[in-house]
This record gives sequence, structure tokens and C-alpha cells, in this order.
Amino acid sequence: MSTPHNSAKPGEIAKTVLMPGDPLRAKFIAENFLENPVQFNSVRNMLGYTGTYKGKKVSVMGSGMGMPSIGIYSYELYKFYDVENIIRIGSGGAYSPELDLFDTILAKDCWSESTFAKVQSGDESDIQTPSPELNQKIIDAAKKLDIPLTLGRIHSSDVFYHEDDSTDDFYKNHGCDVVEMESFALFHNAKVLGKHAACLITVSDSFVTHKETTAEERQTSFTSMMKIALEAAIS
Repeated sequence: MSTPHNSAKPGEIAKTVLMPGDPLRAKFIAENFLENPVQFNSVRNMLGYTGTYKGKKVSVMGSGMGMPSIGIYSYELYKFYDVENIIRIGSGGAYSPELDLFDTILAKDCWSESTFAKVQSGDESDIQTPSPELNQKIIDAAKKLDIPLTLGRIHSSDVFYHEDDSTDDFYKNHGCDVVEMESFALFHNAKVLGKHAACLITVSDSFVTHKETTAEERQTSFTSMMKIALEAAIS
């Protein structure tokens, strides 16, 4: 069995998948954290690997950028590969002045102006939520590893380059602490299909201080988030 976007065979993907946006971050995780990783997908260079972590089977696969991309890959993983849990491990821009570069955020919920949920299933809510059970595993993992974790609201945007760069509305009126482009679609797909999803974000840049990380740092330096997700995946 395969899909137009995933060449994996039945049984090659674990029940829990870590999903960074960048496929090279998936490759980095596989090569640096998984034991005996095996690549199961390279279609469109969206790399996916399965290995073991502390003796337990875990997969990691890129999602690409934006809701349409993660919408496709997560739906196929849930629907056609019997994946139960997807933990997005992504980068995001901080709206909150209390957040600094490399801080790790766990999404308590996600607000978006996107029509993804409405078009996909008629769901007109502008807020989607993660799995409470999976979030709790992530919170427990962070405590176990003694890694600081902030619970916050995510703004999931369809647009990266805005003509109006103001973030006051998203931060003050909608309570969003950080912005990214995928979690709204992921949470919606999990809800529709009766699965579990969560989202961890590492702050890669700040709209307040205007500090930012490099492309290489985003690929290889967000290890706190990776370690939390891996620990949660095997709990």
C-alpha cells in the first residue's frame, strides 16, 4: 500500500510520528536520536524514517510548509498508515515579549483565520485543540527531562509574508503567543479521524525583539523540543 505522496509499505511507520516541517530536520533527528533508522519515504524529498528510541519504535517525517502540506501528509498517516499520534515539532515567531529565542512552547490550542477546517469538513470554528492525553505526555516528558516548557496559544497562519506586519491583533485580541503555519490543520485532521495530535514549537524569531535564528540553527539546534517529543512518544 502506498499513497501519491508516501511510498511506505504497511508496518513501516510507527504508531507515533514526530513531524517537523523541514524534511532535513527529520533526517537530523533520525541520524542523531534514533537507533537503526530506516528511510521509508523520499517522494517529493519529503523524508521519513523509522527507528527505535530507547528500544521503542518511533517514526519521524517532514510535513512541508503550510496547512495544505501538513493536511495531506497527516491525513494519509492517520487514514492509510494507522498512525495514532502525530507530534508536530516546528519553529515559530514569538508575539509575546516574554518569549525568547529557543524557548519551547506547547500548544494549548490553536487559533486561525484559515478556511481549512470549513472546506475539509464544514467545521467553522476558528479554534482547534490538541489531544489532552498527548499534551499531558509531553508535559510529563518535559518535567522528567527538566526542560522548561511554556503552554500557549498558537496562531496558525496561511500567509508568511503579510503586507501589514502588525501583530497586535493576533497577540492582544486573539491571545496568540507564537505564530506558525501548520497546527490548525493537524489538529483538525486528528479530530475528524479520531486520532491524537500535539504541537511543540521552538521560538526561531521574535516580532518583539526582531532577533532570529539561522536556517542551520532551525535545522539542527532545536534539540530540547526533539528530546521532549521523543520521550513523550515512548511513554
